[in-house]
Amino acid sequence: MTRADLGKEPTQVAAMFDQVADRYDITNDVLALGQTRAWRKATFRALEPQPGDRILDLAAGTGSSTEPFAAVGATAVPCDFSLGMLAQGRRRQPDLPFTAGDALALPFADGSFDAVTISFGLRNVADTQTALTELLRVTRTGGRLVICEFSTPSHDAFRTLYLEYLMKALPTVANKVASNPEAYVYLAESIRAWPDQEELSHVIQRAGWSDVQWRNLTGGIVALHRAVKI
Repeated sequence: MTRADLGKEPTQVAAMFDQVADRYDITNDVLALGQTRAWRKATFRALEPQPGDRILDLAAGTGSSTEPFAAVGATAVPCDFSLGMLAQGRRRQPDLPFTAGDALALPFADGSFDAVTISFGLRNVADTQTALTELLRVTRTGGRLVICEFSTPSHDAFRTLYLEYLMKALPTVANKVASNPEAYVYLAESIRAWPDQEELSHVIQRAGWSDVQWRNLTGGIVALHRAVKI
């Protein structure tokens, strides 16, 4: 399920993210009950960035997910289709090479990166498999992929509780803390419609990636998927 299936055109999604850019990071921290930092650290460890690596951080938003890669000496490129997010990022972290780009037609040459990653953005592309194929194209042979994305809690009772929060409490909280609560209603709907861990692993394989593995974070609220280009 993608943004197209939820009745949102690419320009509409971009506009929503533009509108929430100024408070996006702090709102996410509140709605995720402070878990975003732990998820970001897990993504960093899964990608195993090394000094000198060229890393593409797709759907990077304001660059909060990109900065840790740059801090270890990698050349980290934050890329996003929301110009509002990129503008906020440039103000906060002017040393990062923020780049506007569509996941379905990335503005990079074949084999440009040692590693590519996308956190909480794959749901928002119009064609998931095309985006994964584009990420494969811009990755060198032997390069690696890490996806951090909302997923399906593994325990039945926890899953029920989580869906109650997602569809009822999250929009209510967003009304109090977000600059554009409608964006977070869309967020809840897109999470509920997203494939589970195993199904997403098959989509990644069909896009041409190899050695696909995944593990749960926070009981399956979020999942990390790893793969390599062979």
